[in-house]
Amino acid sequence: MNVTAIENFVCVIYNISFMNCTWHVDMNTSGDTQYFLYWKTSRKEDFLRCQNYMKDNCGRHTGCRFQNVTIEENRKAYFLVNESRNGQNILPYRKTINLYEIEKLTPPLNVTVNCMGVPHSCEIQWQPPRTSHVKRDICFKYEIVIEKKADPEERIKNTSKTERIITGNSYIFDSFSAKKRYTVKIRATNNHCLVSENWGEWSTPVEFGREQLTSISSYTLLLISVVAASLILFFCIISIYLKRVLTVVLQPKDPFHGISPVNFQTDNQFTKHETEEIITIIEEVA
Repeated sequence: MNVTAIENFVCVIYNISFMNCTWHVDMNTSGDTQYFLYWKTSRKEDFLRCQNYMKDNCGRHTGCRFQNVTIEENRKAYFLVNESRNGQNILPYRKTINLYEIEKLTPPLNVTVNCMGVPHSCEIQWQPPRTSHVKRDICFKYEIVIEKKADPEERIKNTSKTERIITGNSYIFDSFSAKKRYTVKIRATNNHCLVSENWGEWSTPVEFGREQLTSISSYTLLLISVVAASLILFFCIISIYLKRVLTVVLQPKDPFHGISPVNFQTDNQFTKHETEEIITIIEEVA
């Protein structure tokens, strides 16, 4: 019996839970030849058939895409590829793979650069890549690449690159110059755990240096200007308010203010009337 004629069977897990499996087809096979992929993650399970094939120009299956793939520590996966060719009995291609070994690690997360502390140095920090089966930071080591960029505005033409292999989630770059521009990128690999030995994906380059410091300075100046304007306006309002309050308090009060002239006349008339009555009583007694 013939064996299924495929070569270079490779599977890769990426973005935590997606998996692609591909293979090369023998170009000398007949046009009606077709290939079918099956897989399972336990000997006790039944094989599952691929539902999303990749095809070549002749319509032959050359790969399969899987979703929601879960990696468990030391969990093996079993693959087989069947070949259909004119009703012949053909032995399937078989392969067993440790799933953690075929994972393409995601880039390290949240890469930040802080150059505001000690002069001529920057602290670069990041978080471990995302994975479905490893939760310990010590399981990763990193390659960090810092590149000094050319800057026509500052007439800096030469470039240089700093490469380091480190553990941990931070690195002190002590060759920093505020007049130069830099980029940093990081990728991860295994550090004595059940993690793929292959290097993962690079993080998006982060720029820092002259442009970053200029941006920070501009923001700081804008913030200071807004705060200063707010304080001036506040003191002006307080000054006007206090001036009005003091004017009202210190103004002397008129002791005759509010006495009605009508009331004054009424009192005089009442006094005169009483005097006249007293005089009349005295005359009658005499």
